[in-house]
Amino acid sequence: MTDNGACYRSRLFNDTLGANIKHRYTRPYRPQTNGKVERFNRTLAQEWAYAETYRSDEDRAATYIDWLHQYNYHRPHTGIGGLTPSQRVHNLTGNYT
Repeated sequence: MTDNGACYRSRLFNDTLGANIKHRYTRPYRPQTNGKVERFNRTLAQEWAYAETYRSDEDRAATYIDWLHQYNYHRPHTGIGGLTPSQRVHNLTGNYT
């Protein structure tokens, strides 16, 4: 999910995401959503992308899945009362309608 900036609406950006990633945009003038995206991006930069020195972008990318698992399953979030996102979302696996 990104904001509606021109850089995220480019064909290059969408081609880079690939066919398996569904790109979603925030609603314009919606600070409730945009603020969450901005906060996630800040956390991503501080706790993963620039938290340590990597030898290459490939080395950094290789750690992303583990970081995302930690973020969603083990890291408490103050915005949801100290729960993890996996505790907060009841249909995490998508098995229920």
